[in-house]
Amino acid sequence: MDGEIEVNVVSGKSDTGSSAGRDEAAREGWAKQALVALATLGVVYGDLGTSVIYSLHTVFTGGDRVLAPNPVNVLGVLSLVFWTLILIVSVKYMVFVLRADNRGEGGMFALIALLRPWRNMQRLSRRGLVLLGLAGASMLYAGVMITPAISILSAVEGLQVASPGMARFVLPVTLVILVLLFAVQHFGSTRVGWTFGPIMAVWFLVIAALGAYGITVQPQVVSAVNPAHAVEFFSRNGVEAFLILFGVFLVTTGAEALYADIGHFGRSPIRWIWFVFVLPALLLNYFGQGAMLLQDTRRTEQPFYHLIPSALLYPLVGLAMLATIVASQAAITGAFSMTHQAARLGLVPRSRIVQTSEETSGQVYVPFVNWVLMAAGIGLVVLFQSSNKLASTYGISISTTMVVTTVLAFVVAREWGRWPLWQALVFLIGFLAIDLTYFGSNLMRIPHGGWFPAAMAALLFTMMATWRRGGELLARRADTDAKTMEELLGEMERDSVARVPGTAVFVTPRLTDTPASLAHHVRRNHALQEQVVLLTVLGEDVPRTTREERRDFDDLGAGFFRVVLHYGYMQQANVPSELATCTDDGLQIDLKEATYYIEHESPLSSGGRLRGLTVWRRRLFGFLVRNSLDVTIHYQIPSRQVVDVSLRVRI
Repeated sequence: MDGEIEVNVVSGKSDTGSSAGRDEAAREGWAKQALVALATLGVVYGDLGTSVIYSLHTVFTGGDRVLAPNPVNVLGVLSLVFWTLILIVSVKYMVFVLRADNRGEGGMFALIALLRPWRNMQRLSRRGLVLLGLAGASMLYAGVMITPAISILSAVEGLQVASPGMARFVLPVTLVILVLLFAVQHFGSTRVGWTFGPIMAVWFLVIAALGAYGITVQPQVVSAVNPAHAVEFFSRNGVEAFLILFGVFLVTTGAEALYADIGHFGRSPIRWIWFVFVLPALLLNYFGQGAMLLQDTRRTEQPFYHLIPSALLYPLVGLAMLATIVASQAAITGAFSMTHQAARLGLVPRSRIVQTSEETSGQVYVPFVNWVLMAAGIGLVVLFQSSNKLASTYGISISTTMVVTTVLAFVVAREWGRWPLWQALVFLIGFLAIDLTYFGSNLMRIPHGGWFPAAMAALLFTMMATWRRGGELLARRADTDAKTMEELLGEMERDSVARVPGTAVFVTPRLTDTPASLAHHVRRNHALQEQVVLLTVLGEDVPRTTREERRDFDDLGAGFFRVVLHYGYMQQANVPSELATCTDDGLQIDLKEATYYIEHESPLSSGGRLRGLTVWRRRLFGFLVRNSLDVTIHYQIPSRQVVDVSLRVRI
């Protein structure tokens, strides 16, 4: 009987439980996928999704001459839009570029890191690739400066379509929204981020419905998928067709975010959402706008808003404002993340970074970057005063970044993906031809506003290149003054240096010799703590290091220990926390009593040119050093336990 009961229990309940468990697991899986899909919509696709507001408007009215909305031009432009989204976003980014991740992280700095930029720098080709990457990153920063201004301004301009008398309120409303947007950044995006996904889901559904409605008016626009219309457009318009490509290119703005955000969501959700939901919605809307232009050629001004029925205009202008705020928020958050990565890679001076989420390490707020972006956004709105004029500034930054991404992805495919040369060359030549075509058209817009991102990028590039080069020279010069452990111990024995209770932690970039600050301390005080930790914090060319990879510990004898901490460029260093884990290796440290010695190397400028830095670059480097964040804050070291040792180094 017991056997029968056991059999009944196993055969009956087990099957039911297994079925219920599978159903519950399936529901949880679908719920999780739905949440990821919503988050992906909110963070990744805001910029691409709001490009529909101003792209065709710019194509037909933003050039040097108004483009006539006749069937040849409308179908030709729509054909270019279709194939641009297919070739650049769908094929280049979705199929190829998203595969070039650095331990799951993407973006321009991930590509730079995959090049192992600070190794083999004596090779001219390698140095050139790194400088090219810095140029791309600089242009990406410049594009982020423009995103909030053009996105929000283009949405608010819908007010003047709804009521021409509202035109005078467009600029003030835009500026108020910009100020409020940047003013709340210190709260962190997690507090408002849960609303992003639903807003963008509604946005894409609405623009898809509007586009479908427009297509029913002029169904022949669907024939624009035939590339022959693009060919006819060029044959009829010649050079003018090339010049207005800068407007067509605006449909791709936000594509770089696809690559940068794979670390947050992974490839699969980004690809799935694009092909199933976002791409169809965008194409429907662009084709719907084209249909309206064919029906009424007077609607070249703001064709997106003319697609909306008059009864729904005000509510959908409000929805457009919300969607562009989401797009701007994603760009701002991306700028914070980029700055964090760049600082970890040693490309920019350290600045104050505030962690805004206890659950997500990538959620950060950088005050300095926030206020610079706000000032840039306000200045752009006041200077250009319309999204049409701002569009001329936007494309040059994104098109340059895309050219750089193609070149670096080619190198990464060869070095890391082990692609055969012929396959890599097909990728490089094919996509570089497309990228350079759009880059050339955007280059023509420099006199019309493209000078702004070019100037900002040049400034940022100069700063990053100078910071990195100056850091290399400082480290090289300081290394010549360092002593080996044997030399230091010999001097201590000869000078009868006393050992006193306590632990001294000398923060040093050197992995072999002793820091100059240690010799300086011994020479001045004729005493040294019983335990001495030579601590080095290294930024690795990966997003994150594991716990096993984090720490190297070495007992050097005579009370000396060497600790090397390895952090990825997406991680925040915490020196006291890591030192606490060294007790298992024999380091007996009281964190409250330990003294940290921080070595500040102050560059002194000498006349003339020396080792690659001109006089003005040395002065710039000195300025950056003086204004960089104190290392004690960067490493989360208690300031009351710090002794600063200033070493003046001539470079």
